[in-house]
Amino acid sequence: MSKTKKIIPEFRFPEFKDSGEWDVKTLGEVLIKNSKKNKNQKYSQVESVSNKFGFIKQDEYFKNRRVASKDTSNYYVIKKGYFAYNPSRIDVGSLAYKHNDEISIISPLYVSFKANNELINDYFLLSFFNSVTFTKQMIFEGGVRNTLNYDNLIQSKIPIPTIQEQQRIASCLSSLDEVIEAHSKKLELLKDHKKGLMQNLFPQDGETVPKLRFKEFENSGEWEEKKISDLGETISGLTGKSKDDFGAGKPFVTYKQVFDNSEINFEQCERVQISDDENQTSLQQGDILFTTSSETPNEVGFASVLIDFPKEKTYLNSFCFALRPFNIEKTQPQFSRYLFHSPIYRRSVTAIAQGSTRYNISKGAFVEIQVPIPAPTEQQKIASCLSSLDEVIEAQVAKIEQLKLHKKGLMQGLFPKIND
Repeated sequence: MSKTKKIIPEFRFPEFKDSGEWDVKTLGEVLIKNSKKNKNQKYSQVESVSNKFGFIKQDEYFKNRRVASKDTSNYYVIKKGYFAYNPSRIDVGSLAYKHNDEISIISPLYVSFKANNELINDYFLLSFFNSVTFTKQMIFEGGVRNTLNYDNLIQSKIPIPTIQEQQRIASCLSSLDEVIEAHSKKLELLKDHKKGLMQNLFPQDGETVPKLRFKEFENSGEWEEKKISDLGETISGLTGKSKDDFGAGKPFVTYKQVFDNSEINFEQCERVQISDDENQTSLQQGDILFTTSSETPNEVGFASVLIDFPKEKTYLNSFCFALRPFNIEKTQPQFSRYLFHSPIYRRSVTAIAQGSTRYNISKGAFVEIQVPIPAPTEQQKIASCLSSLDEVIEAQVAKIEQLKLHKKGLMQGLFPKIND
């Protein structure tokens, strides 16, 4: 058996400072492979393993699509305290631990095991799988090991203190996980609150005033329905470019930037060669950028708004186009950020998206979409309200990221490095 080396972590709780060095074992010494199959198809709850949710009911994960076999007798039975991972995706965190008492089954494509609790604490082991000490062992010959079968997994080395010290480390990290989870739930509540506000601050289909209106605008009359073509002119993205043109030159906003952000960060722009005599249109403050294509109808027509003016001439990538408002005061950039993410706009875009494997919107159909527009003063009020809420959401996101960084640093100190 492999008590090959003894080591000490950088951080140690005071009560264990004199407890001696840690042992190094292989995972094969502390894991017990799960070979229990779903004989006679006794259990019916099929779960998948995801890097975001851990174990998750398959009908929830695949949105009510059945992907499990009709015959599940070859599936592994998963009980409380069992681990499972996807051998092809463990490098991106597709490993789960069964916290609850509900017995489920998983595809035989997964690998399942449990801990030998005489030697190792479950939560200590789970934390180890999220540590740099483990992930570094998945890197070899300059690349990430994309597939990790059980025989290879159990060759990985794990530093182990006494059970008492394991329990102390596990308790510390699980308490921090609870704090992160509480802040994550608060973030989801804030996002739900914003979603509800967006539903009510903009008129519903067939209505000309919103359900929720600021007091000073209650008697301001109906919002005006306008076609998008009445708001501004459409500007095309880059044309006539080959792959050799990219990498240096002028900045351009990418498709991903438009898709992922309601406001563009110009420091993240990529570069493209554009000569002075080319017929390419640069962007301006107040331009509203749209994606024209996506894999689902719900994701096409996403919008970003140029709140700040770029420091240098900046262009827009293909598969996108811009709407340049005729009057930036009547179609204010901050308000446009929310108008073109509002439920009434999203439903209109989804209705015109066409395609089978990839969905597209045509400019001709797009500019015929009608959107509700209030007076500029009401636009300002709505934008101010929602942007203030966005600031709270961004602060909450930052707080969660700081907690995760704190946990990462703590884990690096709590789990000693293994020197070959």
